[in-house]
Amino acid sequence: MAVFHFELVSPDKLQFNGPAQAVLVPGRDGDFQVLRDHAAMMTSLRPGVVVVEVEGGKSQRFFVRGGFAEVNPGGLTVLAETAVPENDLDAAHLDEEIKNAEEDLSDASEDKKQAAQEKLDQLRELKGSMKL
Repeated sequence: MAVFHFELVSPDKLQFNGPAQAVLVPGRDGDFQVLRDHAAMMTSLRPGVVVVEVEGGKSQRFFVRGGFAEVNPGGLTVLAETAVPENDLDAAHLDEEIKNAEEDLSDASEDKKQAAQEKLDQLRELKGSMKL
């Protein structure tokens, strides 16, 4: 399978930088998969898991929250507000993310409440799906 360049960047470090065969991204309007020669696009991210398939049939998974993804002729770049390798993710980390989202919801102005509620719901769904 053909490869393309992929970078996953968070504020504290470069989480992934190298060739990928496919990357599954939690886009704002739903998950999408990027393969080599994908059409150019840009989207914001929703809380979820980025799955990077590398050569040899192996994959790496990262929890992401906030940020955006850009596909261009040079490959895929994901700039995430939060990016945590799956192996470093635990229930306590997700509980903290959920607590922060609950605080954001209670502090949100009326016009921002729906987006804050969606974010909280997505984090709760993610925690349930990861069985943490």
